[in-house]
Amino acid sequence: MKINSKIRYGLRTMIEIANCDEQSGILQKDIAANQNISVKYLDYIISALKLKGLISNTRGRGSGYMLAKPASEITMLDIYSAFDQILIVECLKNKSYCERVSHQCTANNYWKKFSCQIVEILSAKTLRQIIDETKYNCPETCE
Repeated sequence: MKINSKIRYGLRTMIEIANCDEQSGILQKDIAANQNISVKYLDYIISALKLKGLISNTRGRGSGYMLAKPASEITMLDIYSAFDQILIVECLKNKSYCERVSHQCTANNYWKKFSCQIVEILSAKTLRQIIDETKYNCPETCE
């Protein structure tokens, strides 16, 4: 499973917005500058996050952005699903993708369980936890 740039930049954007202490929120141009994301690409990121209900403008168009709910209530699954669906193998969502129907595929149950585990992992981590871990812990590698 590969996390695409929209999801990566979406998380960085959410962290940037969550870390803003200004009541007027943070401007898109400041997010772009702080995170080294082009304003044009950030338009897409912001739009997807707004559509998902994760962020909002503080005073309408042209104003700063803030979280729509507390960081402790936003999960990594919320952020991920603003940009993409969890799709481990195509046949789980599209039965016509494979000529083997679910009951004939010996691996189907594994892929279903694996997909559920990914959803559980993403649901278990909140934006607040991610921010706190980033501030206080050095990243560890998993090899």
